[in-house]
Amino acid sequence: MPIPRLLSLTACVAVAALLATSAAQAADLSHRDDLSPRDRARVSRVLAPPTDWSAPEAFEAMAGGATTSSKRVNANAFSFPSANLSFEDQQRFALGNGLFRKFWVSSPSSTQASDGLGPLYNARSCQGCHLKDGRGHPPRTGEEPVSLFLRLSVPAATAEEQARLDSHEALVLPEPTYGTQFQTFAVTGLPAEGKLAVSYQEREVELGDGTRVSLRVPSYMISELAYGPLSDKVMISPRVAPQMIGLGLLEAIHPGDIEAQADPRDADGDGISGRVSRVRDPNTGEMVIGRFGWKASEPTVRSQSAGAFAGDIGISTPDRPQPFGDCMPAQTACFSMPTGEQANLGESEAPDPVMELVDFYSRNLAVPRRRDVGDAQVLAGKKLFSDFGCAACHRPKYVTTRTADIEAHRFQLIWPYSDLLLHDMGEGLADNRPAGTASGREWRTPPLWGVGLTQTVSGQETYLHDGRARTLEEAILWHGGEGEASRAAYAAAEARDREALIRFLRSL
Repeated sequence: MPIPRLLSLTACVAVAALLATSAAQAADLSHRDDLSPRDRARVSRVLAPPTDWSAPEAFEAMAGGATTSSKRVNANAFSFPSANLSFEDQQRFALGNGLFRKFWVSSPSSTQASDGLGPLYNARSCQGCHLKDGRGHPPRTGEEPVSLFLRLSVPAATAEEQARLDSHEALVLPEPTYGTQFQTFAVTGLPAEGKLAVSYQEREVELGDGTRVSLRVPSYMISELAYGPLSDKVMISPRVAPQMIGLGLLEAIHPGDIEAQADPRDADGDGISGRVSRVRDPNTGEMVIGRFGWKASEPTVRSQSAGAFAGDIGISTPDRPQPFGDCMPAQTACFSMPTGEQANLGESEAPDPVMELVDFYSRNLAVPRRRDVGDAQVLAGKKLFSDFGCAACHRPKYVTTRTADIEAHRFQLIWPYSDLLLHDMGEGLADNRPAGTASGREWRTPPLWGVGLTQTVSGQETYLHDGRARTLEEAILWHGGEGEASRAAYAAAEARDREALIRFLRSL
């Protein structure tokens, strides 16, 4: 567009500089094949870091863009649908909600559309792990471990097994007797794999101003093994169920935006060397970006859901036709139990449209509107979040692709606070169990949206992959490896700055 003749020379220079800057930023988005050149310039300006920390950015409160829920904040804050769904899609969401919450029962049963549980399992419903669509937690005194379980695997013992891992045909190799997941429940007539208990030792750390904070170090005890001993080479990784909000929006982030952040060899020397997780698409067999799960081992929400149906509940789906769940050949009694597959209902225990509806529900759980974005302490904490280097991994914002599968997710400015990359988080958080391209010290950066409502939704605070951290401060102080510099900056900060950072996190 031509510059009006009445503009001063200074104004002309300023406009030219702005256009040049926009062009340079747009060039950085050349991978965005869904955007026009004009869109790229717009998106570049929107995604630029703030220069004024005294006020919130435009639309910052709308963490999920137009999908953001503005409903009353209470224990159901994570359970509302994307705000911009059509009436028809709201109906699909409601049907998926019912399936997500429903309890599966063992076979045979009079409720034929709900049987097929197990034979071995960790929970009877999706909601059983994702409590109110929020995060799970380690068992409290007297509780059974439902929303925390153990992943199992063994290292390759032969060249053939190593080739399966190297070719990404398999993410991990199952423990020979107990498979890839330790199940603490079983249907009537079959013993569960065993019992799991968690204990903690307190470890005190001192901050720069002398404040002492106690971190709890978990230990996991497996007992009453029903099918023989575990391999002496078994690798064990505890996991709590992550929160469910915003998953469809994460799926709608352009793959080029994720790849553009990767710096596996730390070429810029900032100490951050995020890597893209690569996994095989279960439908096409092609190598694609892993976005979901603690180690970014799943490429889509649907593949994550199908894996949970099979591993957590023992329910077969069109994607994972495993009516016996995670049963292993050594567990012969497991394969003698009846399944819930019925030809008149479909070729699996949860055939479509069950999987379609659960997938749609899972992709449309809305991110709640942020609170207190203009509060002075929150804004101060936001700047510290940047100054301490936290935003290097917890990337604040994206604009989703115009070609997203769900119309409501297209071209939305979202604020997940994650780069979806794998990072070495140090020895303290290492599970020493590789999975796919993720090493035993690497974890995907978890999105932070909704983290400030953890207590409200779950009734308690537990953070990190195994729920060991009881506060956001503890979670920060567990950071090591690529997160060590940020942890050290927080630990050395004055109390008022630490309080401001935590207040910012609680606003998310």
